[in-house]
Amino acid sequence: MEVPETHYARRRGLHIGYQVWGDGPVDILDLGSGTYISIDETADQPRWLRYTERLMACGRVIRFDASGTGLSDTPADLGELSFEAWVDDAIAVMDEVGSSRAVVLAVSGSSALIFATKYPERTESLVMVNATARLMEADDYPIGVPYDLMEEFRAGLDPDNAGQVSDDLTDLRIFAPSAADDPDFQRWWARASRRGAAPATSAVLGAQIAQADYRHLLPQVAAPTLVLHRQDALAPSVDHGRYIADRIRGARFVALPGDDVLPFTGDIDALADEIQEFVTGERYQPGPDRVLATILFTDIVDSTAHAARMGDRRWTQVLADHDGLVRRQLARFGGRFVKDTGDGLLATFDSPARAIRCALALRDGAGHLGIQMRAGLHAGEIERRGEDVGGIAVHVAARVAATAAAGEVLVSNTVVDLVEGAGIAFADHGAHTLKGVPDPRRLWGVTGA
Repeated sequence: MEVPETHYARRRGLHIGYQVWGDGPVDILDLGSGTYISIDETADQPRWLRYTERLMACGRVIRFDASGTGLSDTPADLGELSFEAWVDDAIAVMDEVGSSRAVVLAVSGSSALIFATKYPERTESLVMVNATARLMEADDYPIGVPYDLMEEFRAGLDPDNAGQVSDDLTDLRIFAPSAADDPDFQRWWARASRRGAAPATSAVLGAQIAQADYRHLLPQVAAPTLVLHRQDALAPSVDHGRYIADRIRGARFVALPGDDVLPFTGDIDALADEIQEFVTGERYQPGPDRVLATILFTDIVDSTAHAARMGDRRWTQVLADHDGLVRRQLARFGGRFVKDTGDGLLATFDSPARAIRCALALRDGAGHLGIQMRAGLHAGEIERRGEDVGGIAVHVAARVAATAAAGEVLVSNTVVDLVEGAGIAFADHGAHTLKGVPDPRRLWGVTGA
């Protein structure tokens, strides 16, 4: 998926960074994921990309970093940071991209409620995900988070008091428990969280979140509203979502399975299905071009070093010979060429056994050309998108290929099961955690066919 460029809108002398994903007929104004993580981090997080892809099926997704966070300017006076200011940021971005009216999508209930009541003429509808109109407990709001628990949590995020909070109370285990044990997600989260907002800014924003109370705006919301909340979310709990839905006239409430607060972790599809049906009137259905296939990725190892060693003329000839090799072997084994991937290719096959034999032939042929190739295969359902293909199975195959060593053909356990009895030998490489893939996958090296 092509990652859009970041542009800037101006709001009272501040630069507000924004991105526009897709070009659908409906504008979806994404007011944020409930964290300070920048929109610039989306491309490095496969779960966030998958969520974005699902939203793009509904319309044009408009995202921005609110003032004080990410790529946007921070006002000289931190006292100017507020949810009201963030709504002004959103309006500046909408004006910049020519959006007069949008579906307002938010994890932050405060910003969404202010926007919908202050700008009803620009609010097509409202989608609130794991949101709250007030986070903290009060005498008339017993479902809120206790103040002592919040203070303990905030102390753990203070860089001067790191380590005071137990592992059960880390921000990752609250916001994205399904991804908390994924090493790749942990690394991304640690980096992205630190870059989202400076400590002083984060302290100001944290205090505002703790003080926010916009319950009085709920009866004023006139736009059609969908409230989604994961059933076992720790903070805010599902009771916050029910509270909102009960007080917005005509709002629809859906409790979803899971405990993730972040919309792009946990069961993304279940959440996105509800959003798509609400926005478009049609629930997602796999298209008629969704088929079972074996996916092959190949990659020339150390291509830059080979090019430097051989020189431009010789390297150009090697690449031409490589392309000829690919055409011949795909025709021989019944593969469908999908696209070049830079120094390799993506192809699909109806037969996993033929896919493996084609990968071996390509690897051996590359050796005769003086280059080394690695390959990865996985089998699953794919979606045909014109000449291209997509779906989680394609993503898994790419990660399998990235794990392969030079000269190796590596396959997933799914492929091994499918070719049982086909006379292909494998060596067990054990379970691997693949970047962006929730569960570890058992991988096997092909040793003979």
